[in-house]
Amino acid sequence: MNKPTVPFAHAPHPMLSTNSHLTVREKIAYGLGDTASNFFFQFFNLFLLFYYTDVFGLPAAAVGTMFLVIRIFDAIMDPLVGMIADRTNSRWGKFRPFILWGALPYGLLGFLMFVNPSLTQHGKLVYAYVTYGLMWVAYTAINIPYSALMGVMSPSSEERTSLSTYRFMCAFSAQFLIGLTVVKLKDFLGGGNEATGFRYTMLLFSVISVAMFLYTFAMTRERVQPPAHQASSLRRDLATLLRNRPWVVLFFSAVFVLTNTAMRGASIIYYFKYAVRNESKVALYMAIGSLAFIGGVASTKLFVRFFERRSLLLWLTVLNALIMASFYFVDPQALWLLYVLNILASFVVGPTPAILWSMYADTADYGEWKFGRRTTGLVFSASVFSQKIGLALGAALAGWMLDYYGFVANVAESARTLMGIDLMFSIGPAVFAILGGLAIFFYPLTEANVKTIEQDLAARKGSAAAAGAATA
Repeated sequence: MNKPTVPFAHAPHPMLSTNSHLTVREKIAYGLGDTASNFFFQFFNLFLLFYYTDVFGLPAAAVGTMFLVIRIFDAIMDPLVGMIADRTNSRWGKFRPFILWGALPYGLLGFLMFVNPSLTQHGKLVYAYVTYGLMWVAYTAINIPYSALMGVMSPSSEERTSLSTYRFMCAFSAQFLIGLTVVKLKDFLGGGNEATGFRYTMLLFSVISVAMFLYTFAMTRERVQPPAHQASSLRRDLATLLRNRPWVVLFFSAVFVLTNTAMRGASIIYYFKYAVRNESKVALYMAIGSLAFIGGVASTKLFVRFFERRSLLLWLTVLNALIMASFYFVDPQALWLLYVLNILASFVVGPTPAILWSMYADTADYGEWKFGRRTTGLVFSASVFSQKIGLALGAALAGWMLDYYGFVANVAESARTLMGIDLMFSIGPAVFAILGGLAIFFYPLTEANVKTIEQDLAARKGSAAAAGAATA
């Protein structure tokens, strides 16, 4: 495995900050912020394309193009928000103020997406562009600082991996609830009117999300500060990021993996409505998949006890891809086999997001260690940028594939269209997952490297503090 070009210094026995340990309560409070994020993210990922085509009445190709345009615009905003957050100084820290002030706009705009006004098709498309675009502005303004917060809550890589595990257990608890309840809630709350059902279902999740974000703000703290001598420079921050090889590798991996995630997520409800021909079964499918995923996330600590995170991320991603590809050869009426494969694929991929996000925090440490600049907000925002590019591509490809294979909403689909839905559900996502796993092969940091970086940074900060005290 390639190692960083600068040799690692070995400090004798430096101690980490006494504030490196995080309580379970603070980890849960942080995790609930991603529950709030995923109430929207998973709702959109699983149901938004379906809502726009089958309920709001927009053409699939137009929706696919809208997804790509808005998400690319949104992704470009990510580094800007990260750099603003890095330069924010308040009594609440750099990142927590964005959670406080962004919670209410986030909830309101999510609800407005599903108001379903009576307009012409052109008017509906304009309304979708405006509300969808503003929603992602609000999502970015709150979610980028939220993600970066993980990098400054503790200087310990081990604690951050634990924190990341809590985060994604909470995140995919939201996925479980979305998959289990949305179809039932929209039928119950709508009384047979899908538009009304979706509107009131999103209102419920919006209120809960705002409350969770406020709890995250109240119960978390920022502890890791950039070097005291670090001068503000956008040019140097960007140059440092692009020279950060571990981060660059994770950037490309995330683009591929999230393309897979978006394409597969958007395809599920179409697969069950048109291929399985039983839309009601989608709730159980999503629920058991989410439970298996949560089980995988909960097993992260066990996995990393025996294997390096880099190897785990690579092989778990590739194995998940192979299982997804196997769905192509399954009869849609063989529900038991669909459920079993979904459980296996979801459990296998479960540890990967917790591992990935802890590695992002490691790349922020690496940037400070090698280049003398800590840009936590930029590291995490640019990482989310890569993921949003993947999500935009995946969602757009899903819409375009439906159009290419002749999809028409709410009719019995042709054999060609059903084949397209099947490909969108299996082979397509599997190809991008394989590419994401293979990219990890080039990740240069070993666990030994990470520990050495951690120790060196602690020693540097201890020396700086001692020098400051002597000067005073």
